[in-house]
Amino acid sequence: MKKAISLLLTLVLAAGSFALPTFAAEDKIQVTEDISVSADYDWTRFKGQNVSLNVYNWGLYISDGSDESVDVISAFEELTGIKVNYTTFDTNESMYAKLKGGGANYDLIFPSDYMIGKMMNEGMLLPLNKENIPNLANIGPEYLDKVYDPGNVYSVPYTWGTVGITYNKEMVDEADLAQSWELLWNPKYAGQILQFNISRDCFAIALKIMGRSMNPSSTQDIEDALVKLQEQKPLVQAYVMDEVFDKMEGGEAAIAPYFAGDGLTMTADNPNLGMFIPPEGTIQYVDAMCIPASSQNPEAAEMFINYLCEVDVALQNALFIQYTSPVSAVRELLPPELAESELMYPDPEIIARSEYMTVLPDDVNSAMDMAWSELKSFDDQGNQWLVPVFLLVAIAMTVFNVWRRRARKKRRQMY
Repeated sequence: MKKAISLLLTLVLAAGSFALPTFAAEDKIQVTEDISVSADYDWTRFKGQNVSLNVYNWGLYISDGSDESVDVISAFEELTGIKVNYTTFDTNESMYAKLKGGGANYDLIFPSDYMIGKMMNEGMLLPLNKENIPNLANIGPEYLDKVYDPGNVYSVPYTWGTVGITYNKEMVDEADLAQSWELLWNPKYAGQILQFNISRDCFAIALKIMGRSMNPSSTQDIEDALVKLQEQKPLVQAYVMDEVFDKMEGGEAAIAPYFAGDGLTMTADNPNLGMFIPPEGTIQYVDAMCIPASSQNPEAAEMFINYLCEVDVALQNALFIQYTSPVSAVRELLPPELAESELMYPDPEIIARSEYMTVLPDDVNSAMDMAWSELKSFDDQGNQWLVPVFLLVAIAMTVFNVWRRRARKKRRQMY
């Protein structure tokens, strides 16, 4: 369709007898060569009003014009006249802390499922006016009405995904892949294993290995998972988030659990890398669009949500970030290597054995925070004796040097 439109426009320009059309079709507005949007939505009602949106999203999580991608933010600004101030965060917890502390005002945020439930329960989100988001109808029903937000009162799905295990084919024996999650505890790969720098994901993986729900239901679950993670700690090279890209693509590490969308990116950038979804089940998640209670422009934020649910926009985002789009029509527009990818669209039987993260009871959440701190300092405890030793050595060397200089001075005075 878009190729036909482009050809038509070329012929019109060559003829020089007609003005450029505003509409790509009767029901579409052509914004850029790659993006058209619904014509029956008032996209221009904020033009000339100096409206700006403060958007807070995950890093590398939107088609931004880099690497020959389409800049969907610039297209939105051109379409609506709304200025988008776009900043990023690296974990749900850092995003939550920033909003909870009141240190910044945002109009649109992209938390994950369990964090949506937490923020909703704490009154940190505004209910959505769905009349301003008619493109909610583009979202597949399998992504809606989840336990973290029944009825999608506060959220609209932006991406969906799972956690898989990335591995270096030259560093990991293929036979060991059958160990699935246990591969992350294999001492053969000591010092070559990366782990999430997020408490929820770490504890979820440990609990899965132990045959329990990935959502801890008691403080005992936390205590037991901590022991399992402490067993793994000596094997772990580093706890990472976006650092995983450089470490895995550069051959600095052999194994890493990470998000399947990013796994697609890493395996495309380095053919020596592979990724699989553990067959016994994994974490599945939705990152969704929500409006903070402190938003100054909720209606404009709803317009941006509606825009991101346009098929063309969702397609460009899926092509760039390679995460599964909840917009149903996107899959049939993707190239076969993505549309048929088991990382982007996993086996339904695996998904049936997978879990969404839920909001934890306060006592369990507090226990996890404490256990996470204990885990991160676990290997430091064995090395604490080095600090005073190094200090004593430094003092001894200083005293010795002072004594030696005085001895030399005394000998010179003797002669």
